[in-house]
Amino acid sequence: MVLQPQIIVYSTLQKSEGQFIPWIISTNLEYIIKSRDKVMKRLGIAFSGGPNATEIVECVGLAEGLGYESAWVAEGHGGDQFSVLSGCAAVTSRIKLGTAISSVFVRSAPTLAMAAATVDELSGGRLILGLGSSHKVQVEPEHGIEYNNPILRLRETLHIIRTLIETGSVQYSGKTVSIEKFDLWFKPKRKNIPIYLAGLFPKMVAVCGELADGIILTRSTLETARKIREHLELGSCITGRNADKIDVTSLMPTAVCDTKKEALDMMRPGLAFYVGFFPRYNKLVASYGFEQETADAAAAFKRGDMEATKRCITDSMVDATSIAGTPNECLDKLEQYRESGIDLPILSPFVRGQNAKRVFETTIRACSGK
Repeated sequence: MVLQPQIIVYSTLQKSEGQFIPWIISTNLEYIIKSRDKVMKRLGIAFSGGPNATEIVECVGLAEGLGYESAWVAEGHGGDQFSVLSGCAAVTSRIKLGTAISSVFVRSAPTLAMAAATVDELSGGRLILGLGSSHKVQVEPEHGIEYNNPILRLRETLHIIRTLIETGSVQYSGKTVSIEKFDLWFKPKRKNIPIYLAGLFPKMVAVCGELADGIILTRSTLETARKIREHLELGSCITGRNADKIDVTSLMPTAVCDTKKEALDMMRPGLAFYVGFFPRYNKLVASYGFEQETADAAAAFKRGDMEATKRCITDSMVDATSIAGTPNECLDKLEQYRESGIDLPILSPFVRGQNAKRVFETTIRACSGK
């Protein structure tokens, strides 16, 4: 009998530092290749209200079991994101945990650094800190904090956070943030916690290219990634970085339904609110060729007429900026986004009420392709 040599093929997915997950151990190379092809492509799931904290933790456990790479929690009105992520860390072992995003206005830089380092410790080094400038229409009326120089504040906050996590101490005198002295009374698990920045327009995208490990886009079209990468290149040239190594992610509003029409109708209220309430998102969607529709929606929202606002949101607007349809249609759209240059699509169902958890579970299962 002739003994066949074992063939061990390792993936690039790490369980922990220095440990790689084998695809298969076999003497059948054809089987190895087929097994490798079944491994799930990069995919994330994001929570921004809807399920409560316990339900989010359960949904993240489901996502990990189905092979999702990451789970993200927003900062807003849906619960404290770092507390929720700590709960997720306790019941998972592989899935990355991110903030999408943490506002550099409503939390101080040292507070952000400590929160990030704490969740990173509890998760065994799985945190991604997503930072953003948030919105004037939220920061000032909801938190009573003056909103000025968002790009500079993001830069200065990022510098403070990195310095504090890397060295354990920081002193900083900036134009938007000043820290006389702050020391950590613990040693972070990692000194290089990945930091992603939210960016929509050229100036902020260039900052991402200059400083960030990744960029978090939102409501992207199939043309967004190509344009974004041009501005990432401009920023990366300042610091001599390779822009191709910057992770391009996008929050993608998602609805999985029995029909395309049902899915589009499900997504319409969310887009109507975002276009009506947030000037920055109104500008973003207008830049996709929907100038009149977004202007009409903003005017209707300002009058307090939400029904009229929703009527301004066409099927084309929803379809261009989201993943909406039957399970197969959603899987096809996901693949189109990947091919367009989005490295990591992050599903972001927009749902409220008692059925929120069920909708998230349906979305997580359907878009896993399993």
